Order: sequence, then structure tokens, then C-alpha cells
Amino acid sequence: MVMLEAGEILKRRGLLDAQQLDKLRADGSRNIIDSAIQQGIVQEESALRALGDELGMDFVDLREAAIDLELIKSFPLKLIYRHSLFPISRSNGALVLATSDPLDVYALDEASAATGLSIIPVVAERAEIARLVKKHLGVGSETVEGLIAARNEDDEIQLLEELQTDGSELSEMAQEASVVRLVNEILVEAVDSRASDVHVESQGSGLVIRYRIDGILHTQPVPPEINRFQAAIISRLKIMARLNIAEKRLPQDGRIKLKVHGREIDIRLSVIPMIHGESLVMRILDKGAMKFDLRSLGMEEHTYKIFSELIRLPHGIVLVTGPTGSGKTTTLYSSLLEIKSDENKIITTEDPVEYQLDGINQIQVHSKIGLTFAASLRSILRHDPDIVLVGEIRDAETAENAIQASLTGHLVFSTLHTNDSAGAYTRIVDMGIEPFLVASTVEGVMAQRLVRRLCKECKQAYTPTPDELPSDFPWEELGDKPLYRSVGCRTCRNVGYSGRFGIYELMVTTEDIRQLAHERVSSWTIKQAALKQGMKTLRNDAWTKAIAGKTSVDEVIRVTKGDRLG
Repeated sequence: MVMLEAGEILKRRGLLDAQQLDKLRADGSRNIIDSAIQQGIVQEESALRALGDELGMDFVDLREAAIDLELIKSFPLKLIYRHSLFPISRSNGALVLATSDPLDVYALDEASAATGLSIIPVVAERAEIARLVKKHLGVGSETVEGLIAARNEDDEIQLLEELQTDGSELSEMAQEASVVRLVNEILVEAVDSRASDVHVESQGSGLVIRYRIDGILHTQPVPPEINRFQAAIISRLKIMARLNIAEKRLPQDGRIKLKVHGREIDIRLSVIPMIHGESLVMRILDKGAMKFDLRSLGMEEHTYKIFSELIRLPHGIVLVTGPTGSGKTTTLYSSLLEIKSDENKIITTEDPVEYQLDGINQIQVHSKIGLTFAASLRSILRHDPDIVLVGEIRDAETAENAIQASLTGHLVFSTLHTNDSAGAYTRIVDMGIEPFLVASTVEGVMAQRLVRRLCKECKQAYTPTPDELPSDFPWEELGDKPLYRSVGCRTCRNVGYSGRFGIYELMVTTEDIRQLAHERVSSWTIKQAALKQGMKTLRNDAWTKAIAGKTSVDEVIRVTKGDRLG
């Protein structure tokens, strides 16, 4: 038996012992090598190198290999998808072909017969072959070909709610196996890429798919044939979100719950009609990947210490400010989990509830039925809470209720959309709240942004010249240390960055700040007073992170505004 032979090869090479091999056989594994890799008994590269040596095949790292892309045009795509083969180059008239299953001689014979060429097989990791397929043939290209491979991907994605269809022709088309698989592949690829949003855009040239990764949009290569499936793809996603697929003139919002690789994923779907058809944006909330830990968000030790004291005050208002997608919710959730205990009751009112937190009572706002932030906050105060989180202070009524809650002995957390911490005081006053109430209740404001973290594998040290850096760069802090710039490598997908962390500007409401807020002065005046008392601006905090080698100068300039620009 071929599979037994594979196991014997690994055993002979010292990668499996007799007991492990017997157990794999007893498990009834169809492919002993795949099972051994999945169970972590052997590394795929080690197993493939052993098989290659035994069969006289070289192992090739496809991340380093030079690929002749012209070969793809004449190579049968069905062999790429069905047998996980990929043409690499021509050598003396023969075709060098990468395979992740060197024992599948039938696939190699089929490739030789289809191309009329002699085959020189080389061994490569399955994931690297799949990466090349996505890179050069596009996300979903396999499905466009109508080839539903019999690999172990059926359980990659699982809907957590039953779908309802209206029986229309468009609905039936959206339920076809090839369309379902194509949409699933788009979602799985987004989750695997750590994308926060997926943009499916209907443009004049056809369908464009973009993933927002670490705050930056990246266009995904897709085959031109995907345009034939445009209506079906959009309808499939609308069905998954329980939206009306017949309504194509009005914006719609929905929600999709599913499991990807066994992890629960929540997707918020927004559909807006554009001139070339409907465009969709999906916000991906990966519950399994989120960790709410205040210490790991990126705060400097001094900032963390002061903020920790603020969130433990008996009453008052603590605000977190910044634009959409700046990590405000993560900071607030992390704060709540840090102070949560059996001795206090925490209630939140949110729109929407992004993540469900154990031990915390969360309310979903429903404006259409009158359950607004202000209305839910009034009810919360009759529910004997100690700590209250209001998702956002949007209007005077919500602001008034938040202030009343703090005056009656509650600690209130909330968010505002302002560019810096000083702007929070004037924004609430502009809503119609008396300045003395703002001054007496707001205990502190944290402004924040997210910057991309330099890839540890490829970041490059350099010594900057004055011409390369903005005028507000703190040379005295740099000293003789180098700065680092992004390069790009296979680990970070040639972006140069991997992941994000926060930069922070924490303004504590001292007596001087209270007096200024009471006097209705400008936010600029409040900021200058805070700077004199030692506040570190967003820009300053970002420079500290750049000097520490965590991010680049380009990233600081992209995300923050120079302090000397006013």
C-alpha cells in the first residue's frame, strides 16, 4: 500500500517511531503523512524532505524559488487545483513541477500526458503551493473553474444560523455549490490574512475585492471570470446576513455569524447601492483572536500607571477619543476586564455589541424602537450598577445622562470622536452641557491611534540625517541609537509590518484643567496647559515608539500630525 510505504519511509528516516506509526494506522488515516503533520508529530518540511530523498526528488522552498509565470498560461488549471501541482520552470526541455504529494505518481503522469513534456518533480509545502495559486491566479480562482477539490476544507467554514431563501432565480443561483465555495474562500482568506474589513466593490471594470489589513487596504488578485458571478456573490452574502436580496436601491445592514477553523467569527455587513451595482463592506470581528489585556496594548509604563488609577476611581467620567478604527473599544473592554470583580456590577450600552464579555452585562442599542444610548442609560441607573460604559456620547441627552450618572456616584466610561484629548471638553460643551458640569465630572481623557508594528524579521536599521526627518523629531531622545525602516519579507507578506499597537495621549483633569474647562477656553489653551504639566502628545508617544524600533518614521508621519503645526 502506498500510504503504508510513506509511513515506513518516515519510520526508516527516524521521523516516526513504531508506536506512532501503529497509532496512525489504527486511527484509520487515509493519508498517514497528513495525519502526522496535523497531529504535530512531524513537521511538513521534514516529512517532505525525507520522502524526496527516498524518491530522488529535490525539496524546493517556493518562497525563494524563481517562478516562470509564462508556464501557468499553458498548464492545465485543473491539475493545479485537483492535485496541488504548480509549474516552476523549464529545464533542458523538461517541466519542473512542484508537488506536495510526491507519492502521487498518477498526477505526475497526467501532467506529462497533458503537456507533452517530461516532468522533473520537486517537493514543496502544500501551503506554499496554495499561496502561489492565490497570488497568481486570484482568490476564488479554483471555484471559478467550477472545481470543488476534495481536500479537507469542508469544515473550514460553518454557518451558525440557518439560511432562509425566497426561491427566486437569483436566490437559487446564490446557493449553487461553486458560488458558496467562492464566498467561503473569500471569507477564509480574509480571516487568515488578519483582515479587519473586506470590501467587495462593484466598479465599471467588474468586481474588486480589497482587504483592510493593519489599517491599510490591499487589493486582492481575482480572475476576470469572477465578474460572471458578481450578482450571485452579492446575493449569497446578503442571504447569509438575512437581508432582502430583491432590494437593490436602498442601503442595508446585516450580521453574519460563522465559524472559521473552529473559531467564532462575527461579521457586520453593510450594503450600499453604487452607480455600477451594490458594494459591500464586511467588518470582521474575530472573537477567537481578540485578547483584551490593558498591559499589552502598547502604553508606556508611566501612561499605564496613571490610566490604571483613573479607571479605579469611585465616580466620574473617563473618556477615550479617536477616529473610527483607532482601538477605542479594545481599550475600554480591556479596562473593564481589568477592574471587573465579584464586588462590582458593570453594565454597558453599545451600538453594536462587538464582543461578548463574561461577567459584564451588555445592552444592544436599538434606535428604531427607542432604545437609544440615552434611554438605555436611564434604565441602567435603576439597575444598581457600579460602573457604566456608554458606547458613544453622540448628543446632549446622552451627555446629560452620563454626567448625572457620574454625579450620583457611578464611574462612567465612554468614547467621543475628537482629534485629541483636549477637544473632548469643548466637544461636550458644544453639545449644550454647562461647562461647570463638564469640568467637575470628566476625570481624564485618553486620545489614541493605531500604528503598524515593524516586522521583526526584516526591519532594517539606519542612521537618519536631519533632512530625512520632520522638524519636530526629538533628536535628544535618539542619541546614538539607530532608527528602523520597513523592508518586506515572506513573513509579513512583503508589507514590512505585522500587527498594530496603540499610541496614546492621556490628559488628566487637574485643578488647572478644570478651571480652564469651566471658563470655556479653546481646546488649544487646554492642551498647552496640559503640556506644561507633563502630558505627552500622540506625536511624542509615536516618536518614542519609533526610537524604540517598534515602528517607522513613515508610519508616525502617516498617522499623527506634527505638534508644531498647531
